[in-house]
Amino acid sequence: MEQVLIYLVPVLGIIGLIVMAIKSAWVTKQETGDATMVELAGHIAKGAMAFLKAEWKVLFYFVVIAGIILGWSGTLVANSSWIIAISFVIGAFLSAFAGYLGMNIATKANVRTTQAAKTSLKKALSVSFTGGSVMGIGVAGLAVLGMGSLFIVFYNMFVVSTGGDVNGDAMATALEVLAGFSLGAESIALFARVGGGIYTKAADVGADLVGKVEAGIPEDDVRNPATIADNVGDNVGDVAGMGADLFGSYVATILASMVLGREIVSNDNFGGISPILLPLAIAGMGLMFSIVGTFFVNISKDTDSVQAALNKGNWISILLTVGASFFLIDYMLPEGELVLSRGGSISFTKMGVFGAVVIGLIVGALMSIITEYYTSMGKRPVNSIIKQSSTGHATNIIGGLSVGMESTVLPILVLAGGIYGSFMAAGLYGVAIAAAGMMATTAMQLAIDAFGPIADNAGGIAEMSGLPKEVRERTDILDAVGNTTAAAGKGFAIASAALTALALFAAYVGLAGISSIDIYKADVLSGLFVGAMIPFIFSSLAIAAVGRAAMDMVNEVRRQFREIPGIMEYKAKPEYEKCVEISTKASIREMVAPGAIAILSPIIVGFLFGPEVLGGLLAGITVSGVLMGIFQNNAGGAWDNAKKSFEKGVMIDGVMQYKGSDAHKASVTGDTVGDPFKDTSGPSMNILIKLTSIVALVIAPHISEVPHGSVVGLEKEEIKKEITLNEKSIVNEIQHIEEN
Repeated sequence: MEQVLIYLVPVLGIIGLIVMAIKSAWVTKQETGDATMVELAGHIAKGAMAFLKAEWKVLFYFVVIAGIILGWSGTLVANSSWIIAISFVIGAFLSAFAGYLGMNIATKANVRTTQAAKTSLKKALSVSFTGGSVMGIGVAGLAVLGMGSLFIVFYNMFVVSTGGDVNGDAMATALEVLAGFSLGAESIALFARVGGGIYTKAADVGADLVGKVEAGIPEDDVRNPATIADNVGDNVGDVAGMGADLFGSYVATILASMVLGREIVSNDNFGGISPILLPLAIAGMGLMFSIVGTFFVNISKDTDSVQAALNKGNWISILLTVGASFFLIDYMLPEGELVLSRGGSISFTKMGVFGAVVIGLIVGALMSIITEYYTSMGKRPVNSIIKQSSTGHATNIIGGLSVGMESTVLPILVLAGGIYGSFMAAGLYGVAIAAAGMMATTAMQLAIDAFGPIADNAGGIAEMSGLPKEVRERTDILDAVGNTTAAAGKGFAIASAALTALALFAAYVGLAGISSIDIYKADVLSGLFVGAMIPFIFSSLAIAAVGRAAMDMVNEVRRQFREIPGIMEYKAKPEYEKCVEISTKASIREMVAPGAIAILSPIIVGFLFGPEVLGGLLAGITVSGVLMGIFQNNAGGAWDNAKKSFEKGVMIDGVMQYKGSDAHKASVTGDTVGDPFKDTSGPSMNILIKLTSIVALVIAPHISEVPHGSVVGLEKEEIKKEITLNEKSIVNEIQHIEEN
């Protein structure tokens, strides 16, 4: 039975990729519209591919150098392996490929959504969401296939060949090599997210400041030289970057659960590996139910709520996953108590594990609901920003910052409750499996997230093509919902990052041979403070990069308006490719420094100051990064929808305010400030948190205070012996006291 289930996991990944291919073929068959629409879509696709090629060229050198170093380091520690380098390269490749899959379908679906919007909102939703589901299912399918296949290879290579000791050095080596896969995925995700975020926001800010504010032309006016770069940015940042991001998050979550699962002694029917195999099985099952959920996302008429349709598909996926998890856990895990040899040998039952999965799904759902509240049109937070826009730019900024800061309270309370609840249910394994449960429906979450940029592009093409007003109105409805779902998706991602980071942190503590992180030690407390600082300097570099690139963009757009006569009269075409080139070069150049901080900081601290100080650093990065991520994502999302509210028309103090009013101009400023918050630095926080933890996990055997492969909490039999000795000692002490 063990072998059947092991091989079933990658099969589920293959099924997901087949469904992805079918949905992709359906999108491709839809009508593309007139020649102008096709030409504009071609410019966007060409610019997006040019960026990816430039980014891949730089990342190729990084992957080769990092792979060589990893392979060499694998020969330095007993029971380690140079094969970690191969695992790293595969993870990096699949992460980049996941981003490409999403971008490729998005650049096809955008123009087809525009054409569909000529007919109805229902048709436009169908095309844009199917395009998003191609990305969601493709990313999850690649992750399940990649992790499942590599686990089979490493399990047979290291464990079966050495006698099947799942808690020994062989399994430790297998999971360490698998950590290389996660490291490769997260490394590419960081550069893709930061680079893509810098690209998209440099173009967006440049287009807004000169086009909308100075020239007074619409956002996606064909006369704006930066408008093609802006639409390209939606694809390279919000689609390709997001695809690589969620691929890395998905893989890291599964890995953390598997590493902690190794420390559970399980007398099951799967050769003792059911706690290790369970996260993979949950991921594969969640992929299947996410596919089911996509078929429920539809509306019957244009007046139906798009948000309600998306929520329906999402909840169906979640509820089906909860129900199936009960039977899966009951089937895989043995009866009686399971013992996790960490934290004083915590015991729990398989129903405790199911409880942790349910808690993870509840935390994910609540995070999305809370984020939706803080970033949706018509809700109190966004309305407060709208009202403060009526008194100027400064009060708009104050309002957005206030909303962003306030929005950290409920998510942190939910997250803290989830961590405590899942720990009580099944110890640290419960925390990890809660994250795995939360990420189980990643395919559906990502499909909902990815449809937004497609709709945004569709609206841009409609505007630039001069299509009737009702077409843009339909795409704007989808775009506004997309802004909310994107913000909710980022809240979901940062919550999963916190749970996953805690699980990775626990795995790191075991491999590093330390029993605790003592903040009474000056060096550990120093590491904690330095770690808390890193998300701030990371955000600073990312936001400053957007600012510098946006300045270059603004100057270029102004130059073209000044030096190319006839642009404003539609008699001359802007030089779109110049703006695309500026964003491409700037993003590639500026992504290096933030990426280097994330990768090098745990290496430097770990080797110079030891594993316990590195533990303090990781704790600081995790707490500070989660808060920064929630704050920036929600502030940016609220600013964006406040601006979009003015474009629809809002009532302020009894007076209707529309696009072009002074209050609207103030909201444009807020949206411009919020752009790098929500699309560059904010969403990068979850990658920063997990990447630093994974780097620490990979280097742990090299800085460990105990021999590689040993478990801090001892194996089950050793724990029993330790408890017996302690009991005897206590009994003897009591007898001695009574005698005296």
